Order: sequence, then C-alpha cells, then structure tokens
Amino acid sequence: MSIGTGIVLFVIGAILTFAVNLENSYVNLDLVGYILMGAGFVVFVIGLVLMMRKRQSVTTVTSGVDSNGGSVSERRTSTTPDDVV
Repeated sequence: MSIGTGIVLFVIGAILTFAVNLENSYVNLDLVGYILMGAGFVVFVIGLVLMMRKRQSVTTVTSGVDSNGGSVSERRTSTTPDDVV
C-alpha cells in the first residue's frame, strides 16, 4: 500500500511541477510539486524496505509428560510478507 501511495504522490508532484502553469500569488505550485515528489520518493523507499525485511518465528513443541523421557523439537521458519496471505 505504501509503495502505491509513494508513486501517486510522486506523479501528482510531477504534474504540479511540470504540467501546470498557473499564475498564483498565494502558493508556488512548483515548490509544492517538488515537495510532493520528495515525499513520494521517501514513502516509496520506506515501503520497499518494509516489504523486503524478513520475519522469523520460533515454534517449540514439547511432547511427553515426564522430564527425563520427553522430547523437545524446535522448528524455525523464516517468512517474508509475500508468503503471508
């Protein structure tokens, strides 16, 4: 979701900067466009970083009631956000 938001902000900023030529004494549309393009780039990069990080979970399963004969098995799984549906 944040990747799409970053792209939208960048596109809106580019439109304001390069395509809109309105004379306005209150707001500098070129500056607003550059700010939106910068914010879109930052949001896009943050979205990529959050998507690429790995998540790890540890599941420990203990079977048996007694402390001497019980077996302990440990399973580690590493998933990425793409694996989670």
